[in-house]
Amino acid sequence: MIKKISVIDARYPLGNGAGSDAIHRDPVYSYAVTQLHDDSGIIGTGLAFTLGEGNDMVCKAAQFYAEKLQGKDIEELMSDFGNTFNSLSNEQQFRWLGPHKGVVHLGLASVTNACFDLWAKKRGVPLWRLLIDLSPEELVRTLDLSYLEDELTREDALALIKANETGKEARRGILSVGYPGYDTSIGWFNYPDEKVRENTVKAVAEGFTAMKLKVGSTDPERDIRRAHIVREAAGDGVKVMLDANQQWTLPQAIRICGQLQDMNPYWIEEPTHPDDVEGHKTLARSIAPTALALGEHVPNRIIFKNYLQAGCAGFIQVDAVRVGGVSEFITVSLLCRKFGIPVVPHVGDMGQLHQHLVLFNHITLGHQALFLEHIPHLQKHFVHPVNISGGVYKTPQEPGSSCDLK
Repeated sequence: MIKKISVIDARYPLGNGAGSDAIHRDPVYSYAVTQLHDDSGIIGTGLAFTLGEGNDMVCKAAQFYAEKLQGKDIEELMSDFGNTFNSLSNEQQFRWLGPHKGVVHLGLASVTNACFDLWAKKRGVPLWRLLIDLSPEELVRTLDLSYLEDELTREDALALIKANETGKEARRGILSVGYPGYDTSIGWFNYPDEKVRENTVKAVAEGFTAMKLKVGSTDPERDIRRAHIVREAAGDGVKVMLDANQQWTLPQAIRICGQLQDMNPYWIEEPTHPDDVEGHKTLARSIAPTALALGEHVPNRIIFKNYLQAGCAGFIQVDAVRVGGVSEFITVSLLCRKFGIPVVPHVGDMGQLHQHLVLFNHITLGHQALFLEHIPHLQKHFVHPVNISGGVYKTPQEPGSSCDLK
């Protein structure tokens, strides 16, 4: 039984240009941390990610939601968590502040993720194992599929999961070989050109076969120059992604993305405003076959549904510490599986939680094991930091979701 609630405002300044992008020049990586204390002594930890100011407001929202779970048994709670999620996300006192987005939804993410962590710890297994061992019916009961009925009913979700049971045992092989990573830290926005070049060479030497550069400068020539620096230093066999962090208007994006195609980007990420579905559709047609990646700032399953229906996303970057937590992440993954679009999460959690979720995506849902973003800057703050060797995430074995902070 959940007997006590703790919510912590944890902030970690980075400095030296780390974490910078075209809009966030001096980020403070921060977590709204929910802890659910079980009467057996186990603590479930959940995270929502912010970049500093406002983290306290997310903590207040998390406290509001978490208090509603006090006195509940975790097994009973998770046996019908989809309905609990629906009830909390539509809570009349907070729904006006969203709905299903912003501070309130981040607060719900923190609480939801704490529930999944506590559930796995109570069963004594890593979260990836708990998820892949759930029956299709048990899994679907953790999800809120409301507002998706035109694309994904409960019956559709069950059929999709069952259809992917073929090959599930073979896909478990990923557990022994590890899940590929890609390096985001080579090209933060504030890094000088030479540091970008040095980091690229280092990443290739460490075994990474994919990496990402921050673009979105007021001077497009800077972006073009730096993109070619990474391509030259990495070689043609390495996948290079470009991330504009929403900095271009649609006309700018069409023009600049066209110019960036010369260095063969694997994708161009968040090129314009994240709410502009039609704009992304226009841009995708303009720069095809270069793919767009999006999702870091898409807050809920309904808007992801709209992007998938528009057919403009080559990769979906849903983040479980940005949407409503693990439950909504799985819902979006199911939608993507239906539409045949790969899921490559953004990692506000630094990959701690998502290393479990991509294993589930691949083994249970049959998603391709592409790669998972790797950002190393907060590793020292986690009790069980991700283990990356040769550019590959090694499968975590400790019970829970790897989100406990020191």
